[in-house]
Amino acid sequence: MIRRTYLVQHWRQLVSISCMLACWAFLSIWLESPSLPTPQQVYVTGLRELNSGELLLHCFHTMYRVLIAFTVAMLLGIVFGLLLGLSRKVNQFFDVWLITLLNMPALVVIILCYLWIGLSETAAIIAVALNKIPNITVIVREGTRALDDKLMQMAKVFRLTWSVTLRQIILPQLTPYFVAAARSGLALIWKIVLVVELLGRSNGVGFQLHLAFQMFDVASILVYSLAFIGFIWLVEIGLIKPWDRRANRWRSNHAY
Repeated sequence: MIRRTYLVQHWRQLVSISCMLACWAFLSIWLESPSLPTPQQVYVTGLRELNSGELLLHCFHTMYRVLIAFTVAMLLGIVFGLLLGLSRKVNQFFDVWLITLLNMPALVVIILCYLWIGLSETAAIIAVALNKIPNITVIVREGTRALDDKLMQMAKVFRLTWSVTLRQIILPQLTPYFVAAARSGLALIWKIVLVVELLGRSNGVGFQLHLAFQMFDVASILVYSLAFIGFIWLVEIGLIKPWDRRANRWRSNHAY
């Protein structure tokens, strides 16, 4: 069977993007306002920033902070989620901590980290990670609570070691929850990184957005926003979606 082309497989998404651009162009022409530049004006501004090297430089700094904070938040969130999900006593003890951190405004965490640690790269990454760890912990905890009891009992009957049980029984069942935590985490973390950069960094997309806001440069705001959304799309398509398909392959195998 001949593999279908990319355009045939994704024609709905391409039509959707075309409609979005058409609506944008229509509104910008109809309003005739500097608050909504045309797609062509944004394209020209993007080329200027790209040729100067500023666009790639600031996107690199933001992506670096996103990846470091994302990795730290995922690792700690998974560990804490497993501990809370597998032990009722641990969950009862730390549940108050978790609820408190979940409802702590991100802006407060960022300001406190800058005040306590200083306007440093370490403070920025810690502030971003702290804002996401509770969400990942909750997702993993709920996934751990939904583990198949029969498989866990089988592990006890066959006297499997804890490492084998974790690797062969627990983690495969939790993989869809890890994917959900990664997808939601990536979407939230980069937004928090922008706030961190706006408040206390001298580079990055958030810093550039702050400068563009002061100059009322809407085209630059859209350029940096769309450029980083493009980076996130590459991560989604290249890493998260293949991981998601692999994690849920067993569902399609048992669909019938």
